[in-house]
Amino acid sequence: MEKIKVAIIGSGNIGTDLMIKVMRLSDVLEMGAFVGIDPESDGLKRAARMGVPVTAEGIDGLIALPEFADIKIVFDATSAGAHKHHNALLQAHGKRVIDLTPAAIGPYTIPPVNGEANLDAPNVNMVTCGGQATIPIVAAVNRVAKVHYGEIVASISSKSAGPGTRANIDEFTETTSQAIVDVGGATRGKAIIILNPAEPPLIMRDTVYCLCDEADQDAIRQSVEDMVADVQTYVPGYSLKQAVQFEHIGSNLPLHIPEMASTGMTDFTGLKVSVFLEVEGAAHYLPAYAGNLDIMTSAALKTAEKIAVRHYAGERA
Repeated sequence: MEKIKVAIIGSGNIGTDLMIKVMRLSDVLEMGAFVGIDPESDGLKRAARMGVPVTAEGIDGLIALPEFADIKIVFDATSAGAHKHHNALLQAHGKRVIDLTPAAIGPYTIPPVNGEANLDAPNVNMVTCGGQATIPIVAAVNRVAKVHYGEIVASISSKSAGPGTRANIDEFTETTSQAIVDVGGATRGKAIIILNPAEPPLIMRDTVYCLCDEADQDAIRQSVEDMVADVQTYVPGYSLKQAVQFEHIGSNLPLHIPEMASTGMTDFTGLKVSVFLEVEGAAHYLPAYAGNLDIMTSAALKTAEKIAVRHYAGERA
């Protein structure tokens, strides 16, 4: 069966890792073009060596390529600011867009949580690497006990964070915080990212704190473990670092959370659930410590394949 052609805008770490995944792993998609703005970038040179049509002229260069007409889906792995311009041009040409920046023009999409819900949207947003790693856990807790406050801390190696990621730090925290609410189901969300300069580089670690109603701890634990297994179907290096932790917050010593003032729950009583995760990358581009690349690009690939099957299955016959 004929594969559906895709393009990737952004020749940095995320875009290059995604390109390699498309070429090595997908039975549905094939590379139609790889786009950057620096002709000396490793990603563009690698793509050219692999026989992928390339341009260093950005979005305008992509549109000018003869291969552009056959491309159905475009991944944007640049920056939140650039994505707005890219999306406007791509929509005008009838392309479906998968946004790997924190621009959040389209609906937030986390494959094991709402992966089927947004397949008809012209633009879907993959939130952030931290969001892809942690929001499934918030959702897993929330389906057992209402999560009133969800806080995540994503720690990634500074070596795995290219200039695009660094330019998007503010958008990362805002987009991830909002997605904790919109997709994870929490009443309030907060996100923190840490770029760890340690040598040798550390594997991506994520911590999830949920303040929720009292509920059966075994049910919460099982829900979390089931969700981890779901994520592992497309990110094998995703794992729990230790058993799910529980702490009762009683009325004799409530937890004061100023950020919850607007909800009327400034002084929280209930159950605190702590989940500690590790994401080891598949090392398709950067070494295994770059789990942040792996979970983001794997989620984008899975989403693109579902969109392709849903909308272009007839063209693959």
